[in-house]
Amino acid sequence: MLIYPAIDLFEGKAVRLLKGDYAQMTVYSDHPLEIAEAFEAAGASCLHTVDLEGAKSGGTPNLEVIRHIVRNTDLFTEVGGGIRSMQVIERYLDAGVARVILGTAAVTDRAFLERAAAEYGEHVAVGVDIRDGFVAIKGWTEKSELDAFDFCRELQQLGIGTIICTDISRDGAMRGTNLELYRKLKDMLQMQIIASGGVSGLDDVKRLREMDMYGAIIGKAYYTGAIDLKEAIAAAK
Repeated sequence: MLIYPAIDLFEGKAVRLLKGDYAQMTVYSDHPLEIAEAFEAAGASCLHTVDLEGAKSGGTPNLEVIRHIVRNTDLFTEVGGGIRSMQVIERYLDAGVARVILGTAAVTDRAFLERAAAEYGEHVAVGVDIRDGFVAIKGWTEKSELDAFDFCRELQQLGIGTIICTDISRDGAMRGTNLELYRKLKDMLQMQIIASGGVSGLDDVKRLREMDMYGAIIGKAYYTGAIDLKEAIAAAK
């Protein structure tokens, strides 16, 4: 299983939100590249980044920060947050990003989702952010009427190979990941599933690995010192 340490970006800084609430934001660093370099030094090969401003606005305000990270590390970098057009996908891929994550647009613009999947294949993943069983959109600020499990089945039928699935209620709450959710998804799908939200200790990492999950994202637990990244990477193997 791959470990994806996370850097959430807001105004060029590395931050974390509690349960997706922009009013509950903690700034961890003014220098995201230094964090990415620390991830790499700990043995990470992958990086999960989210442009939190882009998630709300649909733009790419933190593109230069992400480009700087890609140019100065060897991390396989995936980016989510506000990717709602082919032009934005191209902008990120041209900057050296390995994979873009569609969120809101995958729900609201099926034609765009289908075109992106057809043109960019494995370079496109979809973030399935779940609140009360439904898919949340627009930086988690709105809940759609789309059942999360039905949506995942549709993505598989469209040929999407990777999903990043987040239980919003667990994100940043440091109370463990939703193993039942991921077990159900694993039984239901033949996709690469990356678990996100609530991975708060080595036990979470070990249990996800035992379920043969493709990957797990570690965010707040790293920043608070609850998880040693080097130990988590070893446990994931």
